[in-house]
Amino acid sequence: MKALERVSSFVGNTFAIWVVLFAILSFLVPAGFTWLAAYITPLLGIIMFGMGLTLSTSDFKEAFKRPKEVAIGVVGQFLIMPLIAFALVTILPVSKEVAIGVILVGCCPGGTSSNVMTYLSKGDTALSVSITAVSTILAPVLTPALIFLFASQWLEVSAASLFVSIVQIVLVPILLGLLVKGLLKDKVEAGVKAIPLVSVIGIVAIVAAVVSVNQEQIAKMGLLIFLIVVLHNTFGYLLGYGLGKLTKMDPKQQKAVSIEVGMQNSGLGGATLAAAHFNPLSAVPSAIFSVWHNISGPIVATVFRKLQEKEDNNLQKSESA
Repeated sequence: MKALERVSSFVGNTFAIWVVLFAILSFLVPAGFTWLAAYITPLLGIIMFGMGLTLSTSDFKEAFKRPKEVAIGVVGQFLIMPLIAFALVTILPVSKEVAIGVILVGCCPGGTSSNVMTYLSKGDTALSVSITAVSTILAPVLTPALIFLFASQWLEVSAASLFVSIVQIVLVPILLGLLVKGLLKDKVEAGVKAIPLVSVIGIVAIVAAVVSVNQEQIAKMGLLIFLIVVLHNTFGYLLGYGLGKLTKMDPKQQKAVSIEVGMQNSGLGGATLAAAHFNPLSAVPSAIFSVWHNISGPIVATVFRKLQEKEDNNLQKSESA
């Protein structure tokens, strides 16, 4: 079990490398990965079940202890990111399929990666986890409503069918994970240590599937989509941080909100919902988001951590003077 824990920890720490590596491989040799497309939905269900195993009632209690901070993060997530996505696909020359894909990701809740990045940035991890938990629980209602609001001008959007999909592939697995953890308690802790490994394999497989199926389209318009992804993500970090400052949060909370707002559950956004309800091309932005988020996240976490360390050093010097 210790060997599995070490492997899981190593894979989790090198997450971005695996995502980028298999995205490149699936682009260069698409035929070797297209078979994975049939397993996108169950793979995301497994990832969400694992997320449920890592959550606890304390994550939701934290939301009641600090409702203002959690509410600011959740509102920022579901307000800032859809608006940025809508603005970008309206201003830039993209097809309706790509527009749908970008808006899909923008309307999704945060993923567990944001919690890890907040921890690495020396931000308020408990707040980050609470925002992720609450936004994920609200996703079955808010995500379909926002997609209908922002994307129905391009394609017909059924909010009801999107609601059912999100309940099936997100809410039910998470609730099952919480239930299993509640029933088995300490017995499930050993398995929880392997969750980073399972999550990385699942996300890498989803990215590889989406890239391989849409290899030709990515070759044609990949650079433009990449530009939109980078802009969307960067504005999310900046506006999330600004929201934290505007609402007078402390520096650690500002980091948490910045990262929560900037990073989405892109596996849910494009790969699964796009594949189930829209054109396969709509899943391409999600694949690029998955790759880019796992590059930008560690960079932002490192910048925040360095700033924190510099601030701590200056404080120590002033106290010793």
